[in-house]
Amino acid sequence: MWEHRAVIAELRPGLYRWTGPHPAWTPDAEPGGPLDWPELVGSVAVATEAGLVLVDAQLPPDPEAIWPELDELVAAHGPAVTLLTTMRFHRRSWRQLVDRYSARHRKGRDADVPGVEPFVVPDADEAMLWLPGPRALVPGDRLIGDGAGGVRVCPASWLDYLPAGLDVDGLKERLRPLLDLPVELVLVTHGEPVLEDGHAALSKALA
Repeated sequence: MWEHRAVIAELRPGLYRWTGPHPAWTPDAEPGGPLDWPELVGSVAVATEAGLVLVDAQLPPDPEAIWPELDELVAAHGPAVTLLTTMRFHRRSWRQLVDRYSARHRKGRDADVPGVEPFVVPDADEAMLWLPGPRALVPGDRLIGDGAGGVRVCPASWLDYLPAGLDVDGLKERLRPLLDLPVELVLVTHGEPVLEDGHAALSKALA
């Protein structure tokens, strides 16, 4: 059972992350299968000149556990709030957040907020978000935690639904332009985030 603790962590000035249980998590999922991910998934918030941006935001089962902290972030960095989703499966709690904060909702590829740059991954049904201020990369499903402090590309089974027939090697090729960015943090949805030396972790994942 998820319990409220200090939910929202500030990783860098104006950059925040919290975790909560995924409603479709399956404890006995086949390893490497399409449902194989950790129970807790991450959400990101970043303060920009245009207000607060929430990326792939998911509320906990009891939203009252997190509303006070989110309200404080909006009060400090809003009142404008924009919700961005990196991919179709990460719309999650957008309706509740739109209703509470009169927020805009955009696909990541259509991000139009200063300080937030989309990185559209060709043929991969995803637009990662690059935050140049804190040098943070926010992927959706195509980069995940590797369980050892780094990142890796997603399992091949997570790509099976794509009409382009993308495989893991093809995904790595499409992600290599990320190495041109001075990445310090990789704030994955699935698994533990990389909070320092993100470029090295990314290089290893794409080798």
